Amino acid sequence: MTRHRPWPPSHPPPPHPLPLRVVAAAPQATGSGAGKKMARLSPGAAAPQVDTGKYVRYTPEQVEALERVYNECPKPSSLRRQQIIRDCPILCNIEPKQIKVWFQNRRCREKQRKESSRMQTVNRKLTAMNKLLMEENDRLQKQVSRLVYENASVKSLKTKIHKASAATTDTSCESVVTSGQQQALAAPRPQRDANNPAGLLAIGEETLTAFLSKATGTAVEWVQMMGMKPGPDSIGIIAVSHNCIGVAARACGLVSLEPTKVAEILKDRPSWYRDCRCVDILHVFPTGNGGTIELIYMQTYAPTTLAAPRDFWTLRYTCGLDDGSLVICERSLTQSTGGPSGPNTPGFIRAEVLPSGYLIRPCEGGGSMIHIVDHVDLDAWSVPEVLRPLYESPKIVAQKMTIAALRHIRQIAHESSGEIPYGAGRQPAVLRTFSQRLSRGFNDAVSGFPDDGWSLLTSDGAEDITITVNSSPNKLVGSHISPSPLFSAIGGGILCAKASMLVQDVPPALLVRFLREHRSEWADPGVDAYSAASLRASPYAVPGLRAGGFMGNQVILPLAHTLEHEEFLEVLRLEGHGFSHEEVLLARDMYLLQLCSGVDENASGACAQLVFAPIDESFADDAPLLPSGFRVIPLDTKTDVPSATRTLDLASALEVGSGGALRGSGDSPGGCSTRSVLTIAFQFSFENHLRESVAAMARQYVRAVMASVQRVAMAIAPSRLGSQIQLKHPPGSPEALTLASWIGRSYRAHTGEEIRWSDTEEADSPLKLLWNHSDAILCCSLKPAPMFTFGNNAALDMLETTLVNLQDISLEAILDDEGRKALCAEFSKVMQQGFAYLPGGVCKSSMGRQASYEQAVAWKVVGDDVAGAPHCLAFMFVNWTFL
Repeated sequence: MTRHRPWPPSHPPPPHPLPLRVVAAAPQATGSGAGKKMARLSPGAAAPQVDTGKYVRYTPEQVEALERVYNECPKPSSLRRQQIIRDCPILCNIEPKQIKVWFQNRRCREKQRKESSRMQTVNRKLTAMNKLLMEENDRLQKQVSRLVYENASVKSLKTKIHKASAATTDTSCESVVTSGQQQALAAPRPQRDANNPAGLLAIGEETLTAFLSKATGTAVEWVQMMGMKPGPDSIGIIAVSHNCIGVAARACGLVSLEPTKVAEILKDRPSWYRDCRCVDILHVFPTGNGGTIELIYMQTYAPTTLAAPRDFWTLRYTCGLDDGSLVICERSLTQSTGGPSGPNTPGFIRAEVLPSGYLIRPCEGGGSMIHIVDHVDLDAWSVPEVLRPLYESPKIVAQKMTIAALRHIRQIAHESSGEIPYGAGRQPAVLRTFSQRLSRGFNDAVSGFPDDGWSLLTSDGAEDITITVNSSPNKLVGSHISPSPLFSAIGGGILCAKASMLVQDVPPALLVRFLREHRSEWADPGVDAYSAASLRASPYAVPGLRAGGFMGNQVILPLAHTLEHEEFLEVLRLEGHGFSHEEVLLARDMYLLQLCSGVDENASGACAQLVFAPIDESFADDAPLLPSGFRVIPLDTKTDVPSATRTLDLASALEVGSGGALRGSGDSPGGCSTRSVLTIAFQFSFENHLRESVAAMARQYVRAVMASVQRVAMAIAPSRLGSQIQLKHPPGSPEALTLASWIGRSYRAHTGEEIRWSDTEEADSPLKLLWNHSDAILCCSLKPAPMFTFGNNAALDMLETTLVNLQDISLEAILDDEGRKALCAEFSKVMQQGFAYLPGGVCKSSMGRQASYEQAVAWKVVGDDVAGAPHCLAFMFVNWTFL
């Protein structure tokens, strides 16, 4: 970077500074050439004023021309700089070297400006966060003082009661309490209705006072939520209620949006509250202080198929405070509060909003400080006992409502800055609409409201799967698209198969992440092909239930993610393959638009969800979506267990001995005792004459998916993946024990050496030794296309796969070109002599990561056959590590 010298004393600065003045060093010149150069630069008012041949000042016109070039190319090459001088006559008297210096200085100033802006933003965040922490500290001090006072009052009351009971048996105290209750009952709160705005304003003022006492006071005992540490890069200060009526959550955070914009976003609840079905503002009353009162009816979806949805009838009061803050507070209208009665909808359970809302404070330098309080009573006693934790957990309320609102505002603020790159050429609002449509479509399928056209199909006698049918054409193609002509001619609709089940000992994030990354573990390619085919010729023209070919690998194409990476929107491409020539011609790639959220294991109380819908290659903005997927909601507070940092695998699915018994979750000291409710919903389009066939297929498919997910959940549970596993017998079936014996015996017979086991391992079981060996050991079939049939723990980690998925990986797929050449050169030696040593190299995992190994050993595994026929090939990759 060229440094500027100060103006020489003999040449003071010009009296009128020029905009964006840049001083650049001119090249040294001597002799007659210097005089010519000075003569060339000095004449004309528009020419640069050169100071003793060392400094040059640019005119505003020249600076403007250079700025235009800088906006297009901040770092031009030497040829580009010469081209700039030729293209701009106003720069013809400037040396190329001086142009280079100008661009260097300009880039330096731009870098300093960005760094200064970033530091100002960080400083503003720290200042605001410090203010929040000071307010929180003041609240805690008040709470401590109150508790100390209450403790002293209780002690004094106990002493008085003890003395009074010793002196007399009069029940005057009891009489006083009874008379107070009778007076309270005798003076009920006056009824306040929509025809009396003054009465509603009184309710609003009461709600405002109660809300502020929760947002900044001590009305609720708040406990900081785990994993939410305050800081300049954190979402804010998150707290949940402790020992209060209902469940409550509170958040404080800083966003770079003005208060009016923040209030507009927060009032649009369906845009950020994914469980919100609809919000109807039935009455609006202006108030004398410039605020508004709104009477609102809101419906929410049911989180599972096992509970009824909730609705709310509330009063929302919006007003400004004397300090310039904006307040939006809300509470339910009940008999105790007064006010008009709200609408009643069959099938919904009325829940209550206790004083809640948003306090939005303007910040110096722009932006807003937000205080959010959500306090609800969801009537937990109306649901089955096993589901009550869903309605009694303040952490779930925090994740679904409080944190969701704050994240949505921060996301929009970040998008407004233009710093987020998005895929597929879509604008952020379009991609956000896709996410909302996927989530809303899945919620519609789970709840199946009759007013949306859903009706229950006759069951086959088993109550584990619920089948509902919707014959409304707009449900598939959307209300803004005309119904298909085929629908009116033949008739069809949508069929949904859904179920809920209890999942134990596996965190929701871990399960959903596995379902996302290993679709082949649970999905049927034929069903995927059926769903994809319904979008091609016509939305309702569904071919047979079986498509040609089978699906190969899955490729995840990311589209967008939220600021905290808690939600991903992506396109999943399922590669089509076929065995015969006809199937190869007919096989086509299939595409799914997929939404994945809640995959952070450290997010306490978070709901994890995987929702997907088939799309065609065009992927239009108004493409019809028919979402299906999974939702996992935690029922209990999980214990503090280390995250499962190792690769998700199905190794623990191996049975223990011949009995197949698995350890319970409580046997491991570091185990996880989490319980979750898993909801599955799959939607299919159908024609009327195929409805029964599609229903039978859907019922059978969902049952198969439930069985697969249950097996996966048992396999990946941290209590079985943890390092604290202590089994009396190693995991594995009798076949696995036999194979382990053959592997060790064949290695010893061919090489004359024993496999070097760890000195700390006990030799009571060859399978345990093989499974815990530090080197990756794999068994491969001897078919024309060798496929892996078994791998130890290290091998599954190296390939980043599972025992089930291991069978889908070929030997050629993991070896690079050098490894394949070395294997081909030594293959005949392996078959004749029984073993061969292969040089070190690089292999590729199923997730595309590269792992290096120092050496590989290949040998024939011979069984108990008298003829000595090889059973399979074994490979050992020594000292492997990820690159």
